[in-house]
Amino acid sequence: MSTTKNINPTIIVIFGASGDLAKRKLFPAFQNLYLDGRMPKKFQIIALGRAEKTDEEFHNYVLENLNTFSRKAAHEDNDTDKFISHISYLRHDIDKEESYQELNTKLDSIDQAFGIRANRLFYLSIAPSFITTISVYIKKIGLAANVKQDRIIIEKPFGYDKTSAIALNEMLSETFKEEQIYRIDHYLGKETVQNILAFRFGNSMFEPLWSRNFIDFVQITVAEEVGVEERGGFYEGVGALKDMIQNHLLQILCMTAMEAPASLSADDIRNRKADVLKSIRRIKPEEVDHYIVRGQYDAGFIKGNPVAGYRQDKGIAPDSKTETYVAMKIYLDNWRWQGVPFYLRSGKRMQEKQSSIIIQFKPVPHSTFAYGSEGMTPNRLIINIQPAMDIKLQFMTKKPGLSLSLRPAEMVFDYFSCSTMSPEAYETLLADALAGDPTLFMRWDQVEQAWDAIDTIQQVWKSTAPTDFPNYAAGSWGPEAADELLARQGHAWVSNTPVTLNE
Repeated sequence: MSTTKNINPTIIVIFGASGDLAKRKLFPAFQNLYLDGRMPKKFQIIALGRAEKTDEEFHNYVLENLNTFSRKAAHEDNDTDKFISHISYLRHDIDKEESYQELNTKLDSIDQAFGIRANRLFYLSIAPSFITTISVYIKKIGLAANVKQDRIIIEKPFGYDKTSAIALNEMLSETFKEEQIYRIDHYLGKETVQNILAFRFGNSMFEPLWSRNFIDFVQITVAEEVGVEERGGFYEGVGALKDMIQNHLLQILCMTAMEAPASLSADDIRNRKADVLKSIRRIKPEEVDHYIVRGQYDAGFIKGNPVAGYRQDKGIAPDSKTETYVAMKIYLDNWRWQGVPFYLRSGKRMQEKQSSIIIQFKPVPHSTFAYGSEGMTPNRLIINIQPAMDIKLQFMTKKPGLSLSLRPAEMVFDYFSCSTMSPEAYETLLADALAGDPTLFMRWDQVEQAWDAIDTIQQVWKSTAPTDFPNYAAGSWGPEAADELLARQGHAWVSNTPVTLNE
């Protein structure tokens, strides 16, 4: 949300530079920022890894990955070679102090070359178990001693429950100030998620309708076609509740339900998000089964192709109790949203990939119109995050012909029609981190409240194993119990199928 113009010279240190995240997301993001003129005029990327490599060998590795994963293929732009020249490789052992001494020497030499003490951005693209070790050495060697200039980016998961998250934050707070810690959730960098703020607070026509007075319910869906792929060992200890609900979906909920901030400053926006998380009605242990549905996929078909069940994937226990699907109904106990149900669901091996927010408005109190067999379709606002990137408004209009009858139609704002080269989420977030803008990053109180919101669910699930797993077929929309969750209130999961006036 900030510009990167006139940023001080910056040194970017990537721990785990040979890992999957770095090659697929980080280096392509920095490359695209460079090609778009969004990097500082003076910058250097120090790539840390365990293997012995020369700069040239690592440059070739980066170039190969840019051609595979970047939205601007390296061979299509000669300036990519200039970008790669800003990368240097340093062999690094996370557990050895001398490696951090060597890194410190490298940082000092770059500062001397720049003629100024540069900003320092440390990106921990590593397993969570290494965060403590790295932080201790960063503090001991004094690598991030300048609060105004030095920052650290930490990937999720930030802990695995409320207790561990608090312990992790207390450890980090011994090394860094809160304003230095950038907890990244890539969903907050997606173009359509950011546009929720502009859409809501930049248009006077929607704000009066955005409350319990006119909205029947809200649905937030993040569905994936893929299974756990090569992440079986990691996913077994996590599950959908912690992997998706606690961060991605609750952050989207905050953007959807927050009050208008006094300004676009980071503190004002993050204060309003924290208010939403605090207002989530905490579920009592005896209510968990009433408000939450968990599932695990069995064998099935994705786009006509057979796929194995979760328990048949590599690294998965044959009697695994890990959930790959969660649906839940929550309420926000505040003035704006009292009594409005928010339905959240996320799952793997679903019928299609889809991330969306559906806001369904209350029906008209009395209809004087005659209409055909289609019936009256509720007014809906649909915000598609991925793979489609659009905002749809569905409403009733006169059906073409001589009779005065109605049928549904929709208006669509399509991002792809405006720009086919929208920045990737990591580009947006890294640009903000370079500029020192924490708006789209999670503050500690947000993280704590998000864990607190699901704490009871975690505790109940630890003590009560599911007896019906697997309970949905790959290629479906999840367990039948998820449909029943909404049906009890006269609601149903909304299909995202387009409507049209055409006969």
